[in-house]
Amino acid sequence: MENVVSVLTKSKNILKKSNIPSASLDCELLLSSSLNISREHLFMNHTQKINEVQLKEFYNLLDRRKKKEPIAYILNKKEFWNNLFYVNKNVLIPRPDTEILIEQILKNYSKNESLSVLDIGTGSGCIVLSLLKLFKNFKGVAIDISKKALNVAKYNAKMHQLDNRVKFFKSSVDNFLKGKYYLIVSNPPYIKQLDFKNLERDISEYEPSLALKGGIDGLTVIRRVIKKSSKLLKRGGKLVLEIGYDQMYQSKQVLRKQGFYINKITKDYSNNYRCIVCTKI
Repeated sequence: MENVVSVLTKSKNILKKSNIPSASLDCELLLSSSLNISREHLFMNHTQKINEVQLKEFYNLLDRRKKKEPIAYILNKKEFWNNLFYVNKNVLIPRPDTEILIEQILKNYSKNESLSVLDIGTGSGCIVLSLLKLFKNFKGVAIDISKKALNVAKYNAKMHQLDNRVKFFKSSVDNFLKGKYYLIVSNPPYIKQLDFKNLERDISEYEPSLALKGGIDGLTVIRRVIKKSSKLLKRGGKLVLEIGYDQMYQSKQVLRKQGFYINKITKDYSNNYRCIVCTKI
């Protein structure tokens, strides 16, 4: 019977040969999931024996990762703003760069404020649900064009016991007309048509293209989000928007045309412009 050390050594080499950059971490996560123990427990029990059933389960998961399927989809979970969210192939995997939107909202609102926030293109619901956990008096409304994505977001709302504070609607941004808001947040699709082919395989082949593709120049959905936000926001209300690394100047032009004052543009962890905070004037 094999033990933890021997299985990890073997499996890391398998993933390295498949050019998986995070081979060590991925193997540890997959093995701890197969054994139903924490990663810390794995380190502390290197000589633990692994039975045939657990081994089979592990190598099935490893085979999926070898084919570049993202680890978040294999394990059906991803952490965002210190909260764990259920994810599957119907939603974009939450990314650390998107946490910058939460950071900026924390800088603009006090924890005891009460207002309605609209999340456009909610996906897994990670943005709006993280905000509701931070701001106990916020109420949320979230829309998405994908029914399957909304099912994931609803599941996460229940899991975090927030389903009484958020309403979900299946709608495109153009057709949504409900309510007026002091805060709108959105991480819309913004990958250019030509850039899509150059994305890593684990993104282009597994993540939902609907949540990634932003048309020829990458700004198709961004323009629609800005236009609709100018109608749904109350005067003085804020739009907090995630953009592509090279879309700052064009986004600023669109925002100004639609009557927004740009408060701040923040860079991500790779030093690219990523988040725009602006106010309806």
